[in-house]
Order: sequence, then C-alpha cells, then structure tokens
Amino acid sequence: MENTQKYRFWILVAIVSISGFSQGMLLPLIAIIFEQDGVSSSMNGFHATGLYIGILLASPLMEAPLRRFGYKPVILAGGLMVAGALALFPLWKSFWFWFLLRLLIGIGDHMLHFGTQTWITSFSAKERLGRNIALYGLFFGLGFTAGPMLASLVKINESLPFIVSACISLIAWFFVWLLKNEFPEHDMEQSSFFGTFRRFGKVFKYAWVAFLPTFGYGFLEASLNGNFPVYALRIGIDVSAVSIILPAFAGGSLISQLPLGMMSDRYGRKRVLTAVTLLGFVIFTFAAFAEASATLLFICFLAAGMVVGSTFSLGISYMASLVPRELLPAGNLMCGIFFSLGSIAGPFVGGLAIENLKGASFFYVISGMLLIIFIALLSFRENTAPSEAGITSER
Repeated sequence: MENTQKYRFWILVAIVSISGFSQGMLLPLIAIIFEQDGVSSSMNGFHATGLYIGILLASPLMEAPLRRFGYKPVILAGGLMVAGALALFPLWKSFWFWFLLRLLIGIGDHMLHFGTQTWITSFSAKERLGRNIALYGLFFGLGFTAGPMLASLVKINESLPFIVSACISLIAWFFVWLLKNEFPEHDMEQSSFFGTFRRFGKVFKYAWVAFLPTFGYGFLEASLNGNFPVYALRIGIDVSAVSIILPAFAGGSLISQLPLGMMSDRYGRKRVLTAVTLLGFVIFTFAAFAEASATLLFICFLAAGMVVGSTFSLGISYMASLVPRELLPAGNLMCGIFFSLGSIAGPFVGGLAIENLKGASFFYVISGMLLIIFIALLSFRENTAPSEAGITSER
C-alpha cells in the first residue's frame, strides 16, 4: 500500500480520464441518435443538461461526506455510479429514462472530479500546482478525445458504445482500491449542509473570477459536443466529418495543457487566462466565417483547443491560489457547480440559437461568451486570503 502511494497522483489523474471519456462519448452519441430519430435541437440540448443537473443537485451534499469518510470512498462511489449507469443505457431506449441515467452519471462524474481535484490541490506544492492541475486536465482531455471516437461504434450497434464505456470505467475503478485513504484539511466550522453554503460565500469573496473560466469551459464543451453535431448536420457536414472535427478541440488541449499550466506557475494564472480567453474569442469568431469548410473547421477546433481547452484546469489552479487551504473542498465544489451551470447553459442557448437565429452562426454564441470572461478577468483585482492556500507536499 505504501509503495502505491508513490503513484497516488498518477492513479488519480488516470481515474479522472474516465470522467472525460464518458462525457466525451455521451454528448455527441446521444445527440446524433436523437437527431436521427427526429428529436428537436432544443429538446436534444435540454437532454444534454441532465449530466450537469446531477452535478448541481449533488454539489451541496458532497463536502460533509468527504470530510467524514475521506477522498477514497467518495471517488469509489462516483466511479461505480458512472459504470453502472452506462451499462443501463441499452436496457430501455426512452428519452426520460436516458435523462435519468445522465443525471446519475452527472452525480458520479462530479464525485470523481470533486474527490480527485481536492486531493490533488491539497497535496500539490504551490510552485507545482499549475503543472499538476494541468496534468489533471491533460488526462481528462485524453479521455474526452477518445470519447467521440467511441461514438462511431453506433454504426455497428447502438448499444455497443455504452457497453464498451461501462467496461472501461469499471476496470479503471478497481485501481482506486490500491490507494490509502486520506482526509482534507480540518476546518473549525461544522461540516454540514448549511456550513457548506457559508464556506461557499467565503470562497466566492476571494475567488469569484476563477469560476468564470470553469463556467466557460463547461459552456464550450457541452455546446460543442451537444449542439455542434446537430448544427453540422444541418449545414451539410456529415457524421464522419463531425467525428473527426470534434476530437480536434480536445486534441488541441492535449498539446498545450501542460505548457499553459507551467506558464501559469511562472507568469501568473490571471495573465495566462486573460490571454487564452481573448485568443479563443478571435478563433471562434473566425470559425463563424469558415464553417462551410470541414477542413477549416478542423483547424479552428484544433487551435481553439490549444488556447481555451485548458480553461477548466487553469480556473481550478487559480482558485486554489486565491483561497486558504481549509476552503479547498468548498472551492473545488464551486468549480464543479460553475462548470455544470455553464454546461447546462451551453446546450440550451446553443439549441435556441440553432433554431431561432437564422443566418447567424452558432459560433457567435461561443465567441461572445469568451469575450465576456476576458473582460471580467481584465477588470479583476486580486484579494488573496491570508493563508494563501499554503499547499505543501513533497510532490
């Protein structure tokens, strides 16, 4: 067990790749299935929110179990919930049954994210925090890149992608058992439902701007994977091209995730976030003029992934730099909450735009959102907590 602890970080980031894998597969897969079945784009977008509604419902209830039982049980419970829900999709093809399963996957995925994020931010040295969270985001991106590729198995059998994904999730789940359980930093305030909300207020005071990039990433990820397949089919891009274009965004984030994280350690997280959101705005504005070409869209998605594909991990590390260590569980929960809010808003707003904004590109929705985040980052003045998230570790 002690030898296994040396590989704790790598086991945790490998586990979180399963969350990215399930999300990356599920969003385009169900969007394509429903579009082919004649489901409207707005209802298709609404269905995609099930994953993130689950995150919102579970978030206020997670901190107390984490403090009581530790990181390992929370991650184990989340992994088992994800694998079990994925295995149930072929059981009954129903709009609302699949929505319920997405809800459960959202809860399980968030337990995985919350447990692993908080564990990693708690033992990472401040000077390596950006690098470690970048690796966390990198492994999530690896899973997310593979997900849409697995969705192409729907051509063989509609149930096959769900079954394969469930088996992979279960295999990864077993590795968590090798880790020794640990607990978060002690907080003098009582760990309860209302105590969690009080801590949310404290975290928001210091780090509200750090949650905008996680919101933006959720908005971006969910709208691209939930709305873009529908939009692409309607403007004449076929399914095979979509299955190549979508992974380009995640693939781009794999290229730059670690360098951007290390740059944030060296030059400051706010500076890096400000730069990438501005570049993202420019790229998606250009994509609106290049959407007739699948090749140009592939290039745009790759370039966008290289700049804004790291906003989730950069947002987490920025939050962890702004709040005291005892508030890290609440801070990581709020990252998840804002990610889910963005993920709910993305498909819904994108679906409405596709249906109602005739003649206007879907990509303007994304570029406008990135411009708002850029302005907020530019205007923010840091007010760090006294203990400065004094995160210490040998790692």
